[in-house]
Amino acid sequence: MQRRTTSAGFSLIEILLVLIVLVLAQSLAMPVLSDVLNARRLSSSTDAIYDSLILARSEAAKRNSRVVVCKSESGNACSANGSWQQGWIVFHDVNHNGILDANEFVVRRESALPTNVRAAGNGPVSTYVAYTPYGKTVLVSGAFQAGTVTVCSQSTSKGTAQQIVINSSGRPRIAKVAINQCA
Repeated sequence: MQRRTTSAGFSLIEILLVLIVLVLAQSLAMPVLSDVLNARRLSSSTDAIYDSLILARSEAAKRNSRVVVCKSESGNACSANGSWQQGWIVFHDVNHNGILDANEFVVRRESALPTNVRAAGNGPVSTYVAYTPYGKTVLVSGAFQAGTVTVCSQSTSKGTAQQIVINSSGRPRIAKVAINQCA
């Protein structure tokens, strides 16, 4: 009596079919994963700026004095040039000039945002946001300060962005918006 043996392995065709299915699944999943990572990076960058504004507002109340959030590339001085993505500092503005001086205490330093994330403020909040002890935002001139910081992923096509909207009473909130491009 002759025994017939069977092989427990896979044929070359079966292996190729499995590899084709895996490659197709991966090619479909990668753009989705990339979108999820970009959305998370955008959200965490927006949260970092928002948290610093909330901290400045509460520090101003706690210290019963003016506290400023200003964009800062070095972490040691406010920057007049560039955008918020370069980093920022929160400091106790003792002399109310909106500039970090030698005798003023830095509450928080934040480093630059990821390279493909952009953050820019409109006119009144393009350089700094200053809080009074009452939680209101004011310019160096004493005028009220309200504005929007837009945070987006760098792209030349339409997409979504997050905005931190600071109202006339100084309260920030986050809103999602559609944009044409983010440079």
